[in-house]
Amino acid sequence: MYRSAATIVLLSTNSPTHQLTNSPTHQLTNSPLLPLPVILRSSPVRGIAILPESISDLQQRLAAHDYVADRGLALSLFLALRLKRPLFLEGEAGVGKTSLAAAAAAALDTDLIRLQCYEGLDLGHALYEWDYARQLLELRILDATETLNRASVHRELYSEAFLIKRPLLQAIDPARTRPAVLLIDEIDRADEEFEGFLLELLAEFQVTIPELGTLRAAEPPLVIVTSNRTREVHDALKRRCLYQWIEYPSFDKELAIVRARAPEASARLAEQVTAMVQELRRTELYKAPGVSETIDWVTALVALRRDTLDAEAIDETLGVVLKAKEDLESVRGRQASELLERAMVRTASRA
Repeated sequence: MYRSAATIVLLSTNSPTHQLTNSPTHQLTNSPLLPLPVILRSSPVRGIAILPESISDLQQRLAAHDYVADRGLALSLFLALRLKRPLFLEGEAGVGKTSLAAAAAAALDTDLIRLQCYEGLDLGHALYEWDYARQLLELRILDATETLNRASVHRELYSEAFLIKRPLLQAIDPARTRPAVLLIDEIDRADEEFEGFLLELLAEFQVTIPELGTLRAAEPPLVIVTSNRTREVHDALKRRCLYQWIEYPSFDKELAIVRARAPEASARLAEQVTAMVQELRRTELYKAPGVSETIDWVTALVALRRDTLDAEAIDETLGVVLKAKEDLESVRGRQASELLERAMVRTASRA
């Protein structure tokens, strides 16, 4: 988690936006078993400008929220802010693509609106839909009170009061006072038809609702699109974005990330686990561990009150870092011991 406090808002798939606060104007309702878009609202930070003044300023702001960004990544994000262009991030799972959006929202003191993509995602769950249940209830109330008027009823039922704003519409809502960070996560899991719709939305940052007219963002949001490259995303979408490939980090960078995200770990343990993960990525694995797995492994070992990494600890906790049966079987035993020896040599050479 990031150091700044956050208020979580869930956009239910069958109800308007609901904020998890004690406010009487918001009530939490049940939602179906579908991926829920999330808005993370950072707490206000006094004295921070909306936009960073330089790349180094942006790096410092991200670091304040436990995100270690090298100059290349910070440069791409800085240009996305200045040029008001979407940023397309590709890389293996667990290298920090999603975390960058959360850190950027916290650094800019604005909302993070996340659209989690999945196969079959449609505009009703991504953009907007009408709250038919409430419309029907309102219609019955008007009928019971004998105040039905065909012309006025249509205007009332198809007003913003009955509009369920999904993440994309939330991000370009003209009523928004500060541009949000819109995270379109794992676009490679969505259908190609959805990509086609995004082309139009990202070009104009506006959408036409037949019953209401055209809604256009007063200020375009910072859009971050991520992909794990499980399939190729169409070039037309990439051309509308700035592009950045995120590699697995170097040993020094990954160690800095681990120290920032798991400060309770001893310096020795952080170095040994980071070195071990670096060695694991050099082997033939079905699924190489990402940075998130490195952090999880360190955190798990701290929970077990271990200050160092040894063969016994590896055998007991290897499932924290490797998530495929084939990988566990191939690494456990002799290969794990050899990898640990190489990791110890690496850490010893730094002493």
